Amino acid sequence: MNKPIIGLALGSGGARGFAHLGVIKVLLENKIPIDLIAGTSMGSLVASFYGAGLDIDRLYKLALAFKRKYYLDFTVPKMGFIAGKRVKELIRVFTHGKNIEQLDIPIGIVATDLLTGEKVVFRDGPVADAVRASIAIPGIFVPEKIEGRILVDGGVIDRVPISVAKDMGADIVIAVDVSHVKINEEVSSIFDVILQSIDIMQKELVKYGEFSSDIMIRPHVGHYSARAFTNIEDIILAGEEETRKHLPAIQEAIAKWKESLLNEEKEK
Repeated sequence: MNKPIIGLALGSGGARGFAHLGVIKVLLENKIPIDLIAGTSMGSLVASFYGAGLDIDRLYKLALAFKRKYYLDFTVPKMGFIAGKRVKELIRVFTHGKNIEQLDIPIGIVATDLLTGEKVVFRDGPVADAVRASIAIPGIFVPEKIEGRILVDGGVIDRVPISVAKDMGADIVIAVDVSHVKINEEVSSIFDVILQSIDIMQKELVKYGEFSSDIMIRPHVGHYSARAFTNIEDIILAGEEETRKHLPAIQEAIAKWKESLLNEEKEK
């Protein structure tokens, strides 16, 4: 093998996660291969759609046509306000009812076991079930039950799944962090309360551990809330812009990997 396995680690962030599309577009335009993807929450949604064979142009069109009202099914709030059946069906349709192991490239989908606090990584099984679990924001979505587990948003335990991408075999990990750097001053609904609380929790968690990716891309989307679905185009463009800035570093990481491999072969 004379080229590295390049993995993406796509993080959580609600609507800010549309920036992942901009990242993927720029990588593809510059012929940087995407060999595998680990995704958390919105990152898992993007990963699964891309892995199911939707090209980047179609993904852009889907994103820009997104309307929350078509995909959210509100329910009597017992374990969450949104039942999640509509969005699960949406995922099933656009991923052609496939299992994760049937996707075009290896995909790892991260969720959190609500009862044990364990990280759960799906590498096989129905895509729609796994992604539905990964996006189940606590208190907003009803948790997803899979094989006896009660599962919620993967971002609760692993906001940017770098370690998952490495465990999947990536030699170089390009991580994308779309977390909310700036805390909202305006809180006008229970949804804002929940999402703001999660953003604060994740911001504090980051202080206790640096991300260990080879490349960390942080699109400038911190001023958007996780519910900023009216700003999708701007969020995507932010992903494109920040990725272009990192192209030299990505190319350098690939070159260093090849050089290291060459040196190892010489020593044999």
